[in-house]
Amino acid sequence: MRRRADPATTARLRLDLSYDGTGYHGWAAQPGHPTVEGELERALAQIARVPLRVTVAGRTDSGVHARGQVCHLDVPRSILATLPGRSDRRPEEALVTRLAGVLPRDIVVHAAREVPLDFDARFGALWRRYRYRLSDGPATHDPLRRDVLRHRRPLDVDAMNRASRTLLGEHDFLSFCRPREGATTIRTLRELSWERPGEGRADEGLIVATVIADAFCHHMVRSLVGAMIGVGEGRRDIDWPAGVLAARTRDAATRDGTGSAPICPPQGLTLDHVAYPPDEELAARAAIARARRV
Repeated sequence: MRRRADPATTARLRLDLSYDGTGYHGWAAQPGHPTVEGELERALAQIARVPLRVTVAGRTDSGVHARGQVCHLDVPRSILATLPGRSDRRPEEALVTRLAGVLPRDIVVHAAREVPLDFDARFGALWRRYRYRLSDGPATHDPLRRDVLRHRRPLDVDAMNRASRTLLGEHDFLSFCRPREGATTIRTLRELSWERPGEGRADEGLIVATVIADAFCHHMVRSLVGAMIGVGEGRRDIDWPAGVLAARTRDAATRDGTGSAPICPPQGLTLDHVAYPPDEELAARAAIARARRV
């Protein structure tokens, strides 16, 4: 049974952060490798002078970026009160300022605020939105952007959209993810859409995928994108991704057969946003998510 913290002595903080994942072996701490979680917990311990553990909304893979990552941590109120020092700042504001001074430049905490103890960055989320960006021609290849996959063949966005619609809804996405033992691979895919933004818009000329689901299995977004790239290149039929979904297999696909989806590289993928319910619904949402996924 989960032990509940005492709100009189413990504050739960929500952190909103972004990072360039290029130099990191993903989010989760790993001995001997630089990770986003490792750097964040090191910085928090340096400021608070005690170990502090974070819980994250989405454990991004090696090389994956984030603009809208969310995590939470529990801080003793006695320590929280010391963060402003002699200033008149709120403790949460002081924490953001002090983190900026000790974190690497490619990790930025934008905001910190106290939330109810029922808030759970992982299990409390209603949905997550990822974006995947590709450049499919020399005119849009930008060597300064590290959040875009350089693709050397032109892609048919309309065909990719038609194929994507067949995967929407609640399904078992075993063929599109690496399953974790004892965990379900059933997810609800709310959106999988593609566009090529026009002149004057953000990401002009690139191909941008928007992927929204209640949650994602390991490698699921990269596998969804990988399957659609085959359609966009004309190597696969429009209905091929639906066949992959129906196969429910981890066996690799043959040239003419159906197997698990191919995985595209990580560098074009960014966690864009995580949505949460109102405070009064946090506990119920977390309980439902734990029951489904753990």
